[in-house]
Amino acid sequence: MAGTTATIAVIGSGAWGTTLALVATRAGHTARLYVRDPAEAEAIRAARVNERFLPGIALPDDVAVTSDLTVACDGVTLILLVVPSQTMRENARAIAPLVGEALVVSAAKGLERGTLKRMTEVVGDELPPAAAGTVCALSGPNLAKEIAEGKPATSVVAGHDPGAAARARDLLIGPFFRCYTNRDVVGVEMGGALKNVIAIGAGMADGLDAGDNAKAAFLTRGIAEIARLGVAVGADPLTFAGLAGLGDLVATCASRLSRNHRVGQELAMGRTLAEIQAGMTQVAEGVATTAAALALGRRHGVELPITDQLHAVLFEGRSAGEAIANLMRRDATDELAGLRGVPERR
Repeated sequence: MAGTTATIAVIGSGAWGTTLALVATRAGHTARLYVRDPAEAEAIRAARVNERFLPGIALPDDVAVTSDLTVACDGVTLILLVVPSQTMRENARAIAPLVGEALVVSAAKGLERGTLKRMTEVVGDELPPAAAGTVCALSGPNLAKEIAEGKPATSVVAGHDPGAAARARDLLIGPFFRCYTNRDVVGVEMGGALKNVIAIGAGMADGLDAGDNAKAAFLTRGIAEIARLGVAVGADPLTFAGLAGLGDLVATCASRLSRNHRVGQELAMGRTLAEIQAGMTQVAEGVATTAAALALGRRHGVELPITDQLHAVLFEGRSAGEAIANLMRRDATDELAGLRGVPERR
């Protein structure tokens, strides 16, 4: 599909959705950005800027803005679902009658609370069988603001259908946005979802001024925890050494642009989750994913000490300092416990 002009629908007008509309045009295509609220859609059309979520970034004429879902999806080659994970199901259900022959890609990173399903599973539940079989996931170290500003970035398109993943990859590749493919949909989605949980903890460590040694340890033990749960649900462990694993984890845990990192920092300063969320315009996916990941770990008998402590901070009133102290007091074990047949506890 490389070199062919296409029309790409982007469902969701947050920072990442708006950025992906820009990615589509920079790859030589036209984009239709679906904005649920008609008044907001009109404001973006008039200003050619999404001031609420991506201020200061001009939208080119090749980005059409609409609040009509039918118009957004009519005759497109690719549909990108860029909505919060907890609303993914209703959005997938809404586009189901409109998909036609379009390829559908989830660009959300999370697990559905209750079902504990990954996003491609949620989307697949709602689409017609032919479309469900080619659903892909887009994930990687993708901080929206940097990509919108034209800075170099890479991502991964994962699909059970290699041809579908390659088509989506080729449609999105542009001068400063490089995509790879991966057949490990489970690993790519688990890495993208769970790194948001670890990023909250990294923000807490930074908020407590725990230092770079602690930060390095937290990221390293975090990727081990992600891999343990990922492998338990069917992922290839090598995926977690790639862009959708380590790459995404580093970007999200290190950047001030990360909403999940910000949540952790503010928790460390003593603010409650309700206070923090009240001041945010976009969703920090790691909050809901923490609860879902802990439940998924219990379902599969996987110990998740970081996730467990973060859950206590987010939902049970534990302080950030106490959570880190609890992690430091854990029993000694093998570094690769749970990853190569080594028991998780000694």
